[in-house]
Amino acid sequence: MQNRGLVKFFAIIFALVSIYQLSFTFVADSVESKAKEYAKGDSKKELKYLDSIGKEKVFLFYTYNDVKGKKINKGLDLEGGMNVQLQISVKDILKGLSNYSKNPVFNKSLDDASKNQQGNQTYIDAFFDAFKNNSNGTVKLASPDIFANKNLEGKDGINFEMTDKEAEKVIRKKVDESVDSAFDVLRKRIDQFGVTQPNIQKLGESGRILIELPGAKDQDRIKKLLAGTAQLEFWATFKAEEVMPYLQTVNEVLKKTESNKTAATTDTAAKPKDDVAKMLAQSKDTANTAKAVGPLFSKMIPSYSPTLGKYLKKDTAAVNEYLRRPDIKVLLPGNLHFAKFVWGKPETEVDEKTKTENITFALYALKGTYNNVPPMSGGVIVNAEDTFDQFNHPSVNMQMNFSGAKKWEEMTNTAFLEKGNIAIVLDNIVYSAPGVTTGKISGGNSSITGNFDVTETKDLANVLRAGKLPASADIIQSEVVGPSLGQEAIDNGIMSSIVGLLLVSLWMIVYYGKAGWYANIALAVNLLFLFGVMVSFGFVLTLPGIAGIVLTMGTAVDANIIIYERAKEELRSGKSLEDAIKTSFGWKGAMRSIVDANVTHILTGIVLVVFGTGPIKGFAITLLIGIITSLFTSVFITRILLDWSTARKNNLTFVTPMSKNWFTNFHFDFLGIKKWTYIFSASVVIVSVASLATNGVNYGTDFLGGRTFQVRFDKVLPAEEVAAEMKTIFGSAEAKVFGDPTQLKITTKYKVAEHGTGVDEEVNKMLFEGLKKHYGADMTYDKFTNVYEGKKLGVVQSSKVGPTVAADIKTNAYWAVLGAMAIVFLYLFISFRKWQYSLGAIAAVAHDVIFVLGIYSLLWKYMPFGMEIDQHFIAAILTVIGYSMNDTVIVFDRVREFLGGKTKGSFNDIVNKSINTTMSRTVNTSLTMIFVLSIMFIFGGESIRGFIFAMLVGIIVGTYSSLFIATPVLCDTISKAEHDRIEEEHNS
Repeated sequence: MQNRGLVKFFAIIFALVSIYQLSFTFVADSVESKAKEYAKGDSKKELKYLDSIGKEKVFLFYTYNDVKGKKINKGLDLEGGMNVQLQISVKDILKGLSNYSKNPVFNKSLDDASKNQQGNQTYIDAFFDAFKNNSNGTVKLASPDIFANKNLEGKDGINFEMTDKEAEKVIRKKVDESVDSAFDVLRKRIDQFGVTQPNIQKLGESGRILIELPGAKDQDRIKKLLAGTAQLEFWATFKAEEVMPYLQTVNEVLKKTESNKTAATTDTAAKPKDDVAKMLAQSKDTANTAKAVGPLFSKMIPSYSPTLGKYLKKDTAAVNEYLRRPDIKVLLPGNLHFAKFVWGKPETEVDEKTKTENITFALYALKGTYNNVPPMSGGVIVNAEDTFDQFNHPSVNMQMNFSGAKKWEEMTNTAFLEKGNIAIVLDNIVYSAPGVTTGKISGGNSSITGNFDVTETKDLANVLRAGKLPASADIIQSEVVGPSLGQEAIDNGIMSSIVGLLLVSLWMIVYYGKAGWYANIALAVNLLFLFGVMVSFGFVLTLPGIAGIVLTMGTAVDANIIIYERAKEELRSGKSLEDAIKTSFGWKGAMRSIVDANVTHILTGIVLVVFGTGPIKGFAITLLIGIITSLFTSVFITRILLDWSTARKNNLTFVTPMSKNWFTNFHFDFLGIKKWTYIFSASVVIVSVASLATNGVNYGTDFLGGRTFQVRFDKVLPAEEVAAEMKTIFGSAEAKVFGDPTQLKITTKYKVAEHGTGVDEEVNKMLFEGLKKHYGADMTYDKFTNVYEGKKLGVVQSSKVGPTVAADIKTNAYWAVLGAMAIVFLYLFISFRKWQYSLGAIAAVAHDVIFVLGIYSLLWKYMPFGMEIDQHFIAAILTVIGYSMNDTVIVFDRVREFLGGKTKGSFNDIVNKSINTTMSRTVNTSLTMIFVLSIMFIFGGESIRGFIFAMLVGIIVGTYSSLFIATPVLCDTISKAEHDRIEEEHNS
């Protein structure tokens, strides 16, 4: 092998980097384990402990917060938490852009787009199609009463001379800006949650936003916070000296009521008294209280008016709790009776002593009114642009409408005379509170300046523009997973991984002896590399991802099996051990087959990444990484070990006394029985199609839409009884035993098409009211609905899939399967240069897909585990397609090799010999796959049992189709003239 030293160097560096990256996970898990022991089941105590040591160094030069950010990311199915998909209403955005046009064609098109939107079609595309059909050229998008209005005038806007195509570009841009604004608002809202490693991302151009909140528990509250419409407001602020006497009084009261808590948190009470004195000195009436440090002031960081002070992120919840207490609110003096205490946007500050960065929030007091209505709302903003002020500092210019300009003139005049400030508040967060130093501002033009950079002013301008385009955010898909369920998934995954690894390793030793040990070493290095890549690039590990890792164990040894089988053939032909190894690693040996087989597998994996979402994408990414790392370790690491063994004069035979004669001189006429295999397969296809037409399949909520609740009881309840109870409540519902006999999976479509947090809360309460009789008196709604550490009873997992999302998922599924087959057909056609090879492979794959669908159609009513057609099933089907292609390509490569050589016999004889000489590889790979899948089926957990069953059936039938469908179709579609030419060439 050329450049062996370079390969060794690269492998060692890669291994060291992987170990280094994984070490953060081990350290973080160790710290978190200590936190759990300390908290003894109290999640708040656990979080407080972790928060208190966040800045402490726990590994090399890294703090716990640093280490936590570098650990391997776990999906919600392993970590527990909440996954929400929000649909920003593009319909509402278009209404706002049109200035709420009354044009009948426009409004009918909006309604038609909602009704006729197809799966995977964006709303804006559906609207443009509907408008084109409804207007029929009589009305233009750029009509003055639709989009050529004052909201969209200007050089980047719309004028009435534009064509529909030109107007569409502007409208799309404006809609994207509004969705970006909503995304920014949601991201800032999430910052207030305090969850670990939140994830938020836009999903293409659909107007959808995916939000993942690991560890989130109070689902009703979070849904309300996420789905609330963004609200821009303008308020006058109190000066710090006006509010400080009240805060001093509050602090004195808290010193008495919170004395125990204050004593227990000496770390936060250790603020230097000089700092407090500086802060108190800013107020006329607080000069004599510099030493009065209590719960409120001990957490406060000095600031300047109009801010009352700043607080670390971890302290904001406590301050909120203080100020909302009834006994504290009654202390408000008359001038502050309607005061609103609101936080500013997060700011990063550097501690001059420790040089560490801290996230702080400034506290403001706004001049509220009895009806809590702001003097001016964001509806008056007609435009906002990021620009630079006279000092070349980034700023934001705002343009208001007539009524807004008049009110703004009044507010700024008052602020100027009183030397006050005006707070710009979005979603109850103060973005800026500028003072007015040059008199009242007329004309409705104003600038917002402050400590901004260019990016911040761009974001703020977008946020301000969103204020004039309020758009509802509907929760169209959600999933809540309890931490206890996540821990069970981890335990199941670890168990199945260990058992699968042991079985595969044992089989390789039994079959290949010492060479099997080398393959196992390569497998171990492969797993190290796989996890190293995942943690280095921040990929998320999910339960299906663990299944992908276990599956990788089976496929990882496939390349070694191909190489070893080729080496055995070369040894039998009389070559020396060194030459046999060299040949088997060559392109004409095993490499061509390995490349072809794995490229087909990679192509189907890429299709799954493109069309999959959530855990399924995690499965696909894990599988792809596993394929790539296994190719490296199987080809390079194994070669280094074999060469090392050869240099030591070890006598490698690639067999053991037990396996020595297995599949040796194997002669079976596969093509001779093709008539019977055709009959059998045709019968299976007919039965499957008939069952699909009559019995159907059990579509999951992924494809149909609906709500699913995984509910645990303290006793076994008949599923039929619970289903009947749920039907009386929801009208239609199903209940099935899910894994443990005391656990039921309840599904309903009740109000699934209706959006809003109120609807979701209503459904949760109806479910609780219907089931609470099965629990003890201590079961409350919060205990039943929300998830928490150690939860044993109630809802441990819930999900909702809206009909529009379901339609998209179904469309993606069809395209994924068809796309995978088309891509592989094209690759095989290019690689083998004959369409008959591609046709044989596709015929085998189509047979496998129909076979698996037929099994699911026939058995879903009778099996004791879930057999739903959902995203997991599609992932299984695509995996089966990849494996079936892999298996078929190995045979086809041998056919091509024999046809290119001097193998004698008829065309059918050559094909038969190709199948027989690859039987050892086919059986070995299939058995290792069946081993690991069987282990996953037994130990992997109920949630993926149906997914694993589909792959298990698919692998078995895929092995059959590679031998008895693909090759006979290849032979039967090649012309007689070609048969004659090949026979003449090989027998002359």
